[in-house]
Amino acid sequence: MSGTRTTDRTGVAPRTGGPGIGESVPRPDGVPKVTGSFAFSSDLWHDRMLWGGTLRSPHPSARIVSVDIGAAVTITGVHAVLLHDDVPGSKAYGLEHSDQQVLAGEVVRHEGEPVAIVAADHPETVRRALDAIVVEYEVVDPLTDPAAAETAPPIHPDGNLIRRIHLRHGDQQVVGEVQVEGTYEVGMQDQAFLGPESGMAIPVEGGGVDLYIATQWLHADRDQVAACLGLRPERVRLTLAGVGGAFGAREDLSMHVHLCMLAMHTGRPVKMVYSREESFHGHVHRHPARMWYRHHADRDGTLVRVEASLLLDGGAYASSSSAVIANATCFAAGPYRVPSADIEGVVVRTNNPPCGAMRGFGAVQTCFAHEAQMDLLAGALGMDPVELRLRNVLATGDRLVTGQAITGTAPGAEVIRTCVDHPSAASIAEDPMALPGGAGRTADPAHVVRGEALAVGFKNLMFSEGFDDYSSAACRLADGVATITCACAEVGQGFVTLVQQIAHEVLGVQEVVLEPASTETIGSAGSTSASRQTWMSGGAVQKACEEVRVRLLARVADEHGVELDGLVLVDGLVASLTGDLRVDLVSATSDPIHAEVEFRHAPTFPLDEDGQGDAHVSFAFSAHRAIVDVDVGLGLVKVVELTTSQDVGRVLNPVQVVGQLEGGAAQGVGLAVMEEVQLSDGRIRNASFTDYLVPTALDMPPVEIAALIEQPEPGAPFGAKGVGEPPSITSTAAVAAAIRAATGLALPRVPVRPSDIVFGGGAA
Repeated sequence: MSGTRTTDRTGVAPRTGGPGIGESVPRPDGVPKVTGSFAFSSDLWHDRMLWGGTLRSPHPSARIVSVDIGAAVTITGVHAVLLHDDVPGSKAYGLEHSDQQVLAGEVVRHEGEPVAIVAADHPETVRRALDAIVVEYEVVDPLTDPAAAETAPPIHPDGNLIRRIHLRHGDQQVVGEVQVEGTYEVGMQDQAFLGPESGMAIPVEGGGVDLYIATQWLHADRDQVAACLGLRPERVRLTLAGVGGAFGAREDLSMHVHLCMLAMHTGRPVKMVYSREESFHGHVHRHPARMWYRHHADRDGTLVRVEASLLLDGGAYASSSSAVIANATCFAAGPYRVPSADIEGVVVRTNNPPCGAMRGFGAVQTCFAHEAQMDLLAGALGMDPVELRLRNVLATGDRLVTGQAITGTAPGAEVIRTCVDHPSAASIAEDPMALPGGAGRTADPAHVVRGEALAVGFKNLMFSEGFDDYSSAACRLADGVATITCACAEVGQGFVTLVQQIAHEVLGVQEVVLEPASTETIGSAGSTSASRQTWMSGGAVQKACEEVRVRLLARVADEHGVELDGLVLVDGLVASLTGDLRVDLVSATSDPIHAEVEFRHAPTFPLDEDGQGDAHVSFAFSAHRAIVDVDVGLGLVKVVELTTSQDVGRVLNPVQVVGQLEGGAAQGVGLAVMEEVQLSDGRIRNASFTDYLVPTALDMPPVEIAALIEQPEPGAPFGAKGVGEPPSITSTAAVAAAIRAATGLALPRVPVRPSDIVFGGGAA
């Protein structure tokens, strides 16, 4: 394709020439985070602060008969014990539907649901007060099977069905010459960020409150908190505190309203920090999924139809489940031309822990399934799996199963070819430490088999289905220094670096200041999710800087009596093309220039009753090739190598792109072979990093970046696409497929457990 640039692994090295677009500009928060001097939300402190704590239900489903706080309030040092009736405004909140209780009133709907909150002068006093509260429960059998949810008695006034989408595309009578079926499952994954939830609320004279919190969406939080406090939104001011990871779990409220209630009740600052166990109960998780598929193809490998039935478990509350099932349904057929489709997506409430946003947002689950189906189909056709994918992969101008035509870039074939063509550096392990089982030296080399496989996927960028998606930003240029204001939550994606690069690129300034993200200083930047902030907030910053640039050049033209068209901005100077005028930025901006803008992408539209419509803005493609070693006798897996190619639009910061691709791959490896929230009758059984296993540095293989496909995306700032989510979408599917290739087993579920391998996991 014209305009394509493929950047290989060696091309990802830091470039030189300044802090502009395309350079590997170091993160300003990098050194403080490595040295331990960065202030995370858990480091917040105030001389007069109290400590807050939460009493949580031990039952997944129960009626609250009574709550006795008498003993708790008499403990010396306790300043407040608050219950459901103490919530001053709306008793419920939610990202899309206000259905989640601030504090449980008559019923609890999941284990860990908050029942009471306490403020005291010391964490130990908080613990004693929580232990002193007596709650009498009438336990109710929990609804834990999502397959039974639709016909079960409702566990919520809004019913058990959160959303159903029935997508019908093309001729529904088409039947392929070759058909393959499969049923697949994905377990519940936790975002497992290293910094548990924490924050501080400070009451403000006159009835308002300041909340310092680690979050992904300041303005959405503010509006929900204000409603629950019974305050006007402007009386609640949120400022972003240092974020120790997010991956979707901080998109919902956690302690936000609790902190503010306690602070306003006591008239003192209140701080909360969740333990790791409490964190597992205090945020949403990735939706578990059960998925049935039937693929139809002609004998030459051309896909003609995909049928699928998707069931996601939303847990006790809706959160963002309706958007997640929309994504899962829209991308259920994968990045392939499919002229006929019948796909039903359903997400339901249960008494399991609430589920919501997590990196990949519905596409992770369906990619695991549709890529297993493509391998199954290749086997039935006697066809090379890579050739099958290349025959059917989407390109610009093709239509999705939603009927939407791809008008932007779609280098699906490029990511496949560059990934599979990249030479592997994986050798056969001779060191016992490099075998499955690692330091335990448990693997028998005679039982170790190697497998290799490819997975391809894609996902939308930005919010969809007609959502009014925008970001606000302001630029102030004074004395040669650019100050950027934007409420974009920096959660590790690199916005703090991107701001410097954009301002340097547009204005030529060397010094850029990013104001703290707050609801008080600027309008919403939207959520740091959906791979949207580079496009949306990056676009807003670019637009604000460009407006300042126009005003600056107009000012100089007016002051010096020259033609505007004859001026350029370069190397910190406003200069004329003739070379007879040179004005430095410091003197030109002694009187500050300011611009504030809102940036919006092209409009999207809701899906119709058949799941058809132009619901999405843009799409990003990725591919992973995985090589694994498996000890089939012990069921142990060693991921030896991951190779990836990704559609990035344009590389804005090479080293940050590499970091995103490696980090996303790590989460994908985790879901493939070890990460799962274990539930028993709705209760979490492994709420710790001792029992919930995440890949360590010793578990991760080398991640080889075969290519970064640079095809600038129309309408995107500098042509760049978000890169955060695709690495986690295809890495899980590739690792699982490689294990299948090594063992010959069907392995229709992730994470793949040792018992699945040892005891069969379903013969292929």
